[in-house]
Amino acid sequence: MDFRSIIRDVPDFPKEGILFKDITTLWKDANAFRASLDELAALYRGKGIAKVAGAESRGFIVGAPLAYILGAGFVPIRKKGKLPAETVSESYTLEYGEAEIEIHRDAIAPGEKVLLVDDLLATGGTASAMVNLVRKLGGEVVSFAFLIELGFLEGRKKLDVSVNSLVVF
Repeated sequence: MDFRSIIRDVPDFPKEGILFKDITTLWKDANAFRASLDELAALYRGKGIAKVAGAESRGFIVGAPLAYILGAGFVPIRKKGKLPAETVSESYTLEYGEAEIEIHRDAIAPGEKVLLVDDLLATGGTASAMVNLVRKLGGEVVSFAFLIELGFLEGRKKLDVSVNSLVVF
């Protein structure tokens, strides 16, 4: 399926000069959504994935159904202060400042194989922080899966794990 043709471009969002890649057009199309999940799942079947961890919030939309398809558990990685039990956190740099994400301390057991998922890879800051969180808990990051990668931002270079993206712009 040509996912690239389904993703809508929105000029000047969220600010002037940005060409936003709107993936909601893929998600609202039942066939495209199913095909995107099936294509990602095919890459990881038989790899012993115990957990799929998705980044807040759009990584949840891809990660939860992917975990279901793979027969794995789903782990949310959230912004600081959003998880109710004991957490482990990781800070990372944004274009203007810093952010922090968290995971429950008991979400991943040492040695478990984890697939990380997000909707989009841009600069790699969030993705790198996700890898660090899983490793703090002793999990083994098998790979990172994205629907979209903005290749010109070179976020992949910040990641020392396998990366699979359905569409690279």
